[in-house]
Amino acid sequence: MTTFAEPTTTFEIAPVAGYLGAEVEGIDLRKRLDAVTVARLRAALLEHKVLFFRGQPLDHAEQIAFTRYFGRITNSHPYNYDPDSPHQEILEVDSRKYAARAGTKQYSYANFWHSDVSALINPPAITFLRSELVPEVGGDTTWTDLGAAYANLPVSLRKFIEGLRAEHRFGGRTPRWASGSRSEQHVAAEPYITEHPVVRVHPETGERGLFVTPGFTSRIIGLSPGQSDRILDLLFDEITNPAYTVRIRWENDSIGVWDNRITAHQAPTDLDHLDVVRVLHRTTIEGDVPVGVDGQTSVSVVGEPFYGND
Repeated sequence: MTTFAEPTTTFEIAPVAGYLGAEVEGIDLRKRLDAVTVARLRAALLEHKVLFFRGQPLDHAEQIAFTRYFGRITNSHPYNYDPDSPHQEILEVDSRKYAARAGTKQYSYANFWHSDVSALINPPAITFLRSELVPEVGGDTTWTDLGAAYANLPVSLRKFIEGLRAEHRFGGRTPRWASGSRSEQHVAAEPYITEHPVVRVHPETGERGLFVTPGFTSRIIGLSPGQSDRILDLLFDEITNPAYTVRIRWENDSIGVWDNRITAHQAPTDLDHLDVVRVLHRTTIEGDVPVGVDGQTSVSVVGEPFYGND
């Protein structure tokens, strides 16, 4: 148990699922937070991996200020989708913009499981997502606990995969964008490819977690395509086990914060048949280079690190 001094701001943290996820109540994120409050929030994030705040009508500047409490904030994305924006730290998760880039109806980067931008040598450590306009029904986000997925594997399988490394690239094994779309053009013009450990050690808690997802992981290094696919299918099935997940309902002016180093998430899968608009705003904190159980770090094949700014 972690002991804190009495914070200026008092709030409650209520877990919402068996493995991960908690709702935070009684805090106004528009106000300046003292160091004790920030430390308590960070400890809660490390423990619960996903924090959810409701009733937070922040603007862009206030979201950026809140994000900075957790580390060095990055620009919006390695592919600067909106170079003229006055808020370069904000990625617009706007269903209309995603559909225009991908050439197909899309409500986020992908409605398949992924950890944010793991094609980078240093994927974001923490992600913040604020809702502005969400559908009255549908549109939930689901997160999964990659630490629980690893820990519940048989010991023999854990030992086997601890020595493996996997290639991560945009789209994983099966890119979901249309041929000739802006998404395809971005990836072709400026590819990011990294070899990460299949089992990552969390830099703050020491927890081990699976670090493979359908959204970015393309193959296991050193195996035949057939062998790689069978192992990835097994691991993908494991990380998507409902037992390790939490599904949270968005409302306008909500903020989700998650530890991108030990979770994966899935954007909505129940909106494609509906005529709705979904608009959220994402910020991220600079990440570290992943380290495997053997102490070896990830290796960039193509692409520069994605550093934050002060």
